[in-house]
Amino acid sequence: MDKFTTLTGIAAPLPLINVDTDMIIPKQFLKTIKRSGLGVNLFDEMRYDSEGNENPDFVLNKPAYRNAEILVAGDNFGCGSSREHAPWAIKDFGIRCVIAPSFADIFYSNCFKNGILPIALPQEEVDKLMDDAERGSNAIITVDLESQTITGPDGGTISFEVDAFKKHCLLNGLDDISLTLEKSASIEAFEAQAQTSRPWV
Repeated sequence: MDKFTTLTGIAAPLPLINVDTDMIIPKQFLKTIKRSGLGVNLFDEMRYDSEGNENPDFVLNKPAYRNAEILVAGDNFGCGSSREHAPWAIKDFGIRCVIAPSFADIFYSNCFKNGILPIALPQEEVDKLMDDAERGSNAIITVDLESQTITGPDGGTISFEVDAFKKHCLLNGLDDISLTLEKSASIEAFEAQAQTSRPWV
């Protein structure tokens, strides 16, 4: 998993509440178990019309936001079903940080496991960042995980909270498999001892 330390990028505004996982990546794209290739279908039903043409009014189709790496969204982001394809699609598009007043619990947890930093902030602070994000290509925001700060285009700083263990995992690029492999020496020692003491197993 890619490490997350400091991210400076364009922030895209998505002022919608209750954005569920089916809006993030519709069910017809869940047939794959690959984490790549889903970005093109992120927010598919909002990004494209029934014939597959881009909707020019959708934020991620606008020239200023095509390379957005940060998403500023509304309350209860990632609600609905617990599909892990949702963070896969977000990351594959290129977004590494989502900022909202609140997140659905499973989606929030899945973000950390896939190298995405979800940041929950009070509504008034999200409103400030949403206003910053409305600046188009000038909507440059810096997210520093180590110091737990967000710096806006005008230099204003907002602090955020994050679980210490989840922060450690993101800073070091550790997913569940990597965390297990950190204990490989202990696992191998246990297996060797078990083989000696219980050779019949």
